[in-house]
Amino acid sequence: MRPPLSKELWFSDDPNVTETLRFRQWNGKERSIYFQPPSFYVPVRDLPYVENGGVAVLCGKKVVHMDVRGSTVKLSDGTQISYDKCLIATGGSPRNLPAIERAGKDVQQRLTLFRKIEDYKKLEKISREVKSITIIGGGFLGSELACALGRRARSRGLEVIQLFPENGNMGKVLPEYLSNWTTEKVRREGVNVMPNAVVKSVSVSGKRLVIKLKDGRKVETDHIVAAVGLEPNVELAKSAGLEVDSDFGGFRVNAELQARSNIWVAGDAACFYDIKLGRRRVEHHDHAVVSGRLAGENMTGAAKPYWHQSMFWSDLGPNVGYEAIGLVDSSLPTVGVFAKATAKDTPKSATEQSGTGIRSESETEAEASEVHVSPGSSPAPQVPKQGEDYGKGVIFYLRDKVVVGIVLWNIFNRMPIARKIIKDGEEHEDLNEVAKLFNIHED
Repeated sequence: MRPPLSKELWFSDDPNVTETLRFRQWNGKERSIYFQPPSFYVPVRDLPYVENGGVAVLCGKKVVHMDVRGSTVKLSDGTQISYDKCLIATGGSPRNLPAIERAGKDVQQRLTLFRKIEDYKKLEKISREVKSITIIGGGFLGSELACALGRRARSRGLEVIQLFPENGNMGKVLPEYLSNWTTEKVRREGVNVMPNAVVKSVSVSGKRLVIKLKDGRKVETDHIVAAVGLEPNVELAKSAGLEVDSDFGGFRVNAELQARSNIWVAGDAACFYDIKLGRRRVEHHDHAVVSGRLAGENMTGAAKPYWHQSMFWSDLGPNVGYEAIGLVDSSLPTVGVFAKATAKDTPKSATEQSGTGIRSESETEAEASEVHVSPGSSPAPQVPKQGEDYGKGVIFYLRDKVVVGIVLWNIFNRMPIARKIIKDGEEHEDLNEVAKLFNIHED
């Protein structure tokens, strides 16, 4: 699983964590980043002879051609594999910045495009050796890595810089006031945050990298981490004759994740039709789990549409975190309802209560059976004032006055309620009353 690579692994006190890849969750329990131990998998050559079937993983090979009419795939070593039904889960590759791509090998050698276990190991080692690391990107990955490395800034004298073109951290997701608050939180973690920063060029000067910004500012650093999004891996589309969505990218599939009569797509690479929110492509852990499971069921004849709203979460360390569902886009109108937080309202406490550090595991399929909203009697929600401390709260994202997205800020294990609200698709007169469904004011 990928989330711990930018979360808990960085907070481990185990000096061998890069080798063991085991980590302590916020609740203190230890686990591995791998879903299953090696013993779970069947050797590839033994698979046809296993009585009740099994799962085999062929490593070190790449599918380079797909013959849909012949129901075969060709590997990079020339081997052909036939199939009755096929699931494509090719994921995506991290994007780079054009300014960095133009910069040449000297810059590329000091660049990390963070995605894989090897990238985590490389960056962890580099963070112990250099004096300055600059993270480009203000989204989930960039902000999580900034906080994780910021922790080391205090203990090891590492300079951590984060720069991005938006006005604040998570600026494309959070409303402006909460984005600004998040930026200050990241700064308190020891990070030099530089908003409104657009990279113009990157060069080498002496032993350092020099990042020139379009507004004339310069940043000197030793290493760059680019966290600027993902490009879905759709190279097979051409040989397979599969459609790639021109708006969202990814293989275009129907509501049952089907691209052809015997081909399905799941995870980052699937551009699917959401029967509630329209066509989408989602790049989160829970979506990978849920879409993979649904595609697998449909490959055995279930014929289920993708109605489930996958959730995602982000932690800025063990004390501030949020969970979100649906369309969470800062360009949409939002209404936020906040309350004072208690010691229970942290990611650490949430994992202690649920028993799992991958929070979606405890609520992936859950949905509240019914939600009852009292008639409106509360005053209209107010936009929080600048400087307020957003202890915990609910942010509703609206489209045509209907809630299409929800962020639960330091409120945990309430995702089934949020999922039901979005599924119902009703217009609510008083969102203060809706917020009470999440027990926002409980002590």
